[in-house]
Amino acid sequence: MTPYELALRAKEAKDGAARLSEERKNSVLRRLASMLSDERTFLFEENKKDVVEAERIGLPRSLIERLRIDEKVVREMGASLMDVAALPDPVYEIEGMWKRPNGLLVGRMRIPIGVILIIYESRPNVTIEAFSLCLKSGNVVILKGGSEAFHSNLALYSLIRRALEEEGVSPEVVQFVSTKDHSYVNELLKLDELIDLVIPRGGEELIRTVVRETRIPVLKHYKGVCHVFVDASADLSMAEEICVNAKVQKPATCNAMETLLVHKQVAPVFLPPLAERLRKVGVRLKGCPETLRIVREGIEEATEQDWYEEYLDLVLSIRVVRGLDEAIAHIKRYGSNHTDAIVTRDYVNAMRFIREVDSSLVLVNASTRLNDGYQLGLGAEMGISTTKLHAFGPMGLKELTVTKFIAFGDGQLRF
Repeated sequence: MTPYELALRAKEAKDGAARLSEERKNSVLRRLASMLSDERTFLFEENKKDVVEAERIGLPRSLIERLRIDEKVVREMGASLMDVAALPDPVYEIEGMWKRPNGLLVGRMRIPIGVILIIYESRPNVTIEAFSLCLKSGNVVILKGGSEAFHSNLALYSLIRRALEEEGVSPEVVQFVSTKDHSYVNELLKLDELIDLVIPRGGEELIRTVVRETRIPVLKHYKGVCHVFVDASADLSMAEEICVNAKVQKPATCNAMETLLVHKQVAPVFLPPLAERLRKVGVRLKGCPETLRIVREGIEEATEQDWYEEYLDLVLSIRVVRGLDEAIAHIKRYGSNHTDAIVTRDYVNAMRFIREVDSSLVLVNASTRLNDGYQLGLGAEMGISTTKLHAFGPMGLKELTVTKFIAFGDGQLRF
């Protein structure tokens, strides 16, 4: 099938997807959740093909772990499907009505975006998240996973189609790019008359390539240079746990902490035990001159480029700052509008940090790793947008719809 034929099939399924009842959509999601559990041996076998090949060609260990499907991943995918099924259906929801002086009632109604092309890397569970959110929000989705997860994604796609067919829903509401040929995707990116939105979910290089190649609107984030600022009033025990979690729990993700900022008043007490703990779990440390003076051993001097860096690995840059002003200024200069956190007991500082740090999620006394659709109660996410048109932050059901104006009249005219 040519790229044009695939995109045309997606567009032709658009009206049917938008009209699906909430009950029918939820039935598909629940059936698929059950199917994932029943067919997990099949999924493990197909996933093993990808993992073995990834190990053969020497992909980084962190990427191989993101690629792997095990019992925990199957449970999480099933739970995500059930969570999305339990969420209110946003399609055709009317948000507010107001009356004009002439008696005209005006409001907004949520409608699907249409056909969404999602291009993603490594993690096969994105196949399930993208499908579930697009189905529930009345959209048609074209899935293009990375070649490193080809067998895993194809296996999940086959289960999705079975679930749709068994519930009497056209399987055309989901399309799958089955070729590894990059030129195929480049052709899809030219079809702005058939595809309404592209969501690239992966590294900076992928996202910049998509933006360069397409005329279709793109929701994106280029990278996640995420910060944690430990304020002078912070509970240092809490701050240590937050910092370790933000850096170590899953370092290859876009919401992992890449730079730690520490107030100079608490740095001499806070940094030495934290640095020792991080080194023990394999974190490579880089620091400003003041950090090097405090920590002394097992740390390199940070360069100017390090403050811009998204390591996606067990590497952390540390800077001692004079206070909140300097911390915010650092984030504004080097940050990526993704995720930033403050650890503090000072209410005024917390609220100022929330107001002045312009990121898609700003946290107080919590790990940056929480910037995730599932963690924030969205059921799942299509990705995290650092652009502000039309979504900012994790994209759940509502972010996969737009609003149109509606009006009810009784013969009103314009003179």
